[in-house]
Amino acid sequence: MTQVPLTALEPNDAGEMRRPRSMRRAIGVLSLSGHQNMSHLGDFKDWLAAGQGDHRTTNPALESHATRDSRSDPGVRWRVAVEARRGFRYISQTACELMHDIELILGLLVVVAAFAWLAARIRVPYPILLVIAGLGIGFIPGLPRVTLRPDLVFLLFLPPILYYAGLMTSWRDFRNNVGAISMLSVGLVLFTTCAVAAVAHGVIHAMTWPAAFVLGAIVSPPDAVAATAILQRMRIPKRVITILEGESLVNDAMAIVAYRLAVAGVVDGTFSLRSAGPQVLIVGAGGVAFGYVVGRVITWVRPRLRDAGVETMVSLLTPFIAYLPAEWLHVSGVLAAVTAGLYVGRRVPQITTGQQRLRLYGVWETVIFIINGIVFILIGLQLPAILERLRGFRLPTLIAYAAVVSLVTVLARFAWVYTTVYVPRLLSRRLRERDPAPPRASVFAVAWIALRGIVSLATALALPLTLADQVTPFPARDLILFITFGVILVTLVAQGLTLPAVIRALALKGDEVEEHEEAVARLEAAHAALARLEALGFMDEGVADLIARVREPYDRRVQYLSAVTGRLRVLSADGDGAGALPICRTTDEVLRYAITAEREMLISLRDAGTIGDDVLRRVQQDLDLDEAKLAANVPVSVSG
Repeated sequence: MTQVPLTALEPNDAGEMRRPRSMRRAIGVLSLSGHQNMSHLGDFKDWLAAGQGDHRTTNPALESHATRDSRSDPGVRWRVAVEARRGFRYISQTACELMHDIELILGLLVVVAAFAWLAARIRVPYPILLVIAGLGIGFIPGLPRVTLRPDLVFLLFLPPILYYAGLMTSWRDFRNNVGAISMLSVGLVLFTTCAVAAVAHGVIHAMTWPAAFVLGAIVSPPDAVAATAILQRMRIPKRVITILEGESLVNDAMAIVAYRLAVAGVVDGTFSLRSAGPQVLIVGAGGVAFGYVVGRVITWVRPRLRDAGVETMVSLLTPFIAYLPAEWLHVSGVLAAVTAGLYVGRRVPQITTGQQRLRLYGVWETVIFIINGIVFILIGLQLPAILERLRGFRLPTLIAYAAVVSLVTVLARFAWVYTTVYVPRLLSRRLRERDPAPPRASVFAVAWIALRGIVSLATALALPLTLADQVTPFPARDLILFITFGVILVTLVAQGLTLPAVIRALALKGDEVEEHEEAVARLEAAHAALARLEALGFMDEGVADLIARVREPYDRRVQYLSAVTGRLRVLSADGDGAGALPICRTTDEVLRYAITAEREMLISLRDAGTIGDDVLRRVQQDLDLDEAKLAANVPVSVSG
């Protein structure tokens, strides 16, 4: 936006003060561009004071011009007053529009809550129902058109979503499947981009090669939010879930890098395959490195915070602390947020107390649910505005274009997944022996589950309006927006709704890996607690009665879980790493001591790779709830 400083007022040939090109534009700069120098506001006040006959301004140059013009032409004061009234009228209108936006957001939250409740009742993943609801609401006559600012989408929505996904990811499972995740998040993104570009350029006459590559980069990455929201309702093999969630974490960064290179090639003509490869590596590695540094800093700061509210605020700000500076440094803010989430999530059990974890997880679940709900319903609300700008195309033609591109994205994923799974094993007997091919049903599930969402929509909306000359329109911009919406609608609604039937047809069932790990974790934690209690009784015979009360439910848990897991361990009263033993005078104190031993055992099992972070969080949440009950003087029953 071209800004007109209010201090740049000079007399014209007639000796009158020259006004800015538009008072409305100047006021807009002052009221809406909060990141600019707000000293203009003082100049504006001085200008108004000059127009009202008060020459005691803080700007001598402005005072001189205003005084001279007022003396030479009395009509100047009247014209300045008219412009001032127009400016205040615009400010008032802007305030009304802001209030309207706030009311609209509150209304959308009500709609999100209502349709999320309905989705739970009819057993449909809420992202699907919200997109359909937004689409229906958008076509209601008389409602205002809702448009998303892409910079706000990238800034407000993406960092917390990706950070939370990293926070809840099991590092052990991610590391064990890093090969498959890399093939999908890097190789498949580039393959889909090229496939979509080739087909779009050949089928759509208005699509040039550069614009076709932009479209391919936009629709290439599956969405982490949509996949997680839908998969959490289904019992499918753990490895499939790990690969899909890991892919969604990393592929956004690769797709956004490819998108920016393609857009630069369209706008500036600066795209070069020779420089693209090193640039991708630098941007990706820089984002990971910066996210790691942010994670280290945050895990050092948080244990030293004494205020619960401040710690919650720091936790919510962490994704932005990772994302924004990384973008300023021209590295991947997406990978920075994901890396910070992975690192902090690994350290959360050590840097927080039980009550802090219960509060923070509750806050994060609420925030992510609100963001997801608003984003998915806004996706549906975008289509009417897009259609208004595509009146030159027939609707059946637009639908055909979107259908073709959607089909290409689906078929490209199938081709890539099956090729990378089976061809290397056909060519290498050593690979077949070391890593046999996964079941065919699991391979098909990975190929079928590829839902697009917020990342594709945000990158499409972020397309510039014009090329570098600020005159030539960006080629096929509105067409790219419509096709992107079509791909989101087809993959999210069509594939999402058919996913349960596909899972049943494949006879896919959730494995019992996590259930077994959880049983082992609870058994080992109970053993640790009993060993610690024995050490406590050996050092302080005066608490024998208190220990007996706490020990009884642990004994029952060990007996039950030993039968379930087939594991039995002989206890030893060697202290079991207890260190300095406390003085316990009540049953609650003894129970807290046992819970501490359980937590330490869980972290040891996680660090040794025996259990994953998901299992640790589940068992640890039960321990945190027991500790919270103790703090509230509620009776606690230790159970398996």
